[in-house]
Amino acid sequence: MITFISCKEEEPAPDPIASFQYAISETNFLEVTFTNYSQNAVSYSWDFGDTQTSTLENPVHAYATVGSYVVVLTATNKDGATHTFSETITITDPLAAIRILTGDEGKTWKLYRVDRSMGIGPDLAGAGIWWGLTNDGSRPCLYKQTFTFYPDGSFVFDDNGMIWGEGDIFADTEFFETCFPAEAANMVKADGTDVSAWLGGTHAFEFNPSAGKITVTGTGAYLGIVKCGTSGYVGVPQESVTYDISIEEFEGYDLMTISVTYPADGHYWDFKYASYSNTTLEPEVVEEAEEWGENLEDVTPTSLFHTFETETSFELLGAIGGTSVITVGVDDPANAAATKVGKFERIASQYQEAQLRISPDPKDIQFDNFTTAKIDIYIPAETVFAEGGLLRHIVFGFGDLSQTQEWWNSPVQFVKEGDAVIVGEWTTYEFDLTDVKARQDLDMIFLGIGGGGHTAVGTFYVRNLTFE
Repeated sequence: MITFISCKEEEPAPDPIASFQYAISETNFLEVTFTNYSQNAVSYSWDFGDTQTSTLENPVHAYATVGSYVVVLTATNKDGATHTFSETITITDPLAAIRILTGDEGKTWKLYRVDRSMGIGPDLAGAGIWWGLTNDGSRPCLYKQTFTFYPDGSFVFDDNGMIWGEGDIFADTEFFETCFPAEAANMVKADGTDVSAWLGGTHAFEFNPSAGKITVTGTGAYLGIVKCGTSGYVGVPQESVTYDISIEEFEGYDLMTISVTYPADGHYWDFKYASYSNTTLEPEVVEEAEEWGENLEDVTPTSLFHTFETETSFELLGAIGGTSVITVGVDDPANAAATKVGKFERIASQYQEAQLRISPDPKDIQFDNFTTAKIDIYIPAETVFAEGGLLRHIVFGFGDLSQTQEWWNSPVQFVKEGDAVIVGEWTTYEFDLTDVKARQDLDMIFLGIGGGGHTAVGTFYVRNLTFE
């Protein structure tokens, strides 16, 4: 019997493939768990990028400090062949972003006293173009109030003994648009509603730096101005308000910007606060506003009109301005052969009106000799009215541009809306001047067509503005 023995070489091991994933501990941001997904390997070598190593298959490693580290895994098969895989991991302190808001033991923020500190515009790109507040003495109490945030999630609003009488909240009260003592007895709206929760106090906050959001909680907690809620304007203290937030670090101070956006209104509000590590950089609060504007010369006309037929078909009211544009001398849309009229072009602006003033030099108009104002308006039949767009709405009014910095807060105005606004034909609108005659500071007449608070455009026509 003959025995045959066959010798067969052992096949080489498959090439190793190194791979891993990692997870940072939720309770210790320096601790990282590595999960090995290598293939065809029998041994492993880890380099954690901080001079530390390991040969465990699934190691847990604690870094000494925050930073970015290149982790290299080398996988070796049974034949000694190797393959490496590397990935950069970043170790961050999750509280570091919060500490820029709170500091280590609390951080105090005040309205920014350099340049614009708050304002309203149509969007981020147009922030503050409609209105803005500076440290000019007009609202000094706002610049003295403080907001202090603490690492434990609490914050303290210190009103410093004074509150600003926000117009939409304190209308028809003695505190309208003034700084007044921060006392509960004063925090009552004209209708009797108690809003004392907006006084200074301790509240809570939640800050999500990755999402750029901050929510303040507790009845009456707010940042910015009291009327700006999470998604719209409010008239009473809220249980919580959420804002967008960003914080920039500068030499000697940090700058925090919070904002709210109201798409339905097309409004964007932002508010800027500073926290100074170098207090010498912090300007003083301007206590008293410089006198603004001038008292114009009075004129008491016996004749006052503009037909809009030509550049010269007016008596005194020859200066046409404002946001919307009136072009004189265009064809009458109802009868091209008729006398020329004015074309009123409404532009894409939230707040717009055409304005007329005494020409060539503005004057305060005394309306003693008139009882009625009239104007003819033509709204084309094809005009589309829709929610959020053009409205069946006409506003005609009088304001003071020369001495009132925010003239829109104290105009005399008249509104026609709904079925009172006629479409498809020339209509004469008449306004009683009793309240107008009681004012001696009015130097501008304004007209708005299509409603405010939206950017819908439109073309309308006007003629024969007269005072009788």
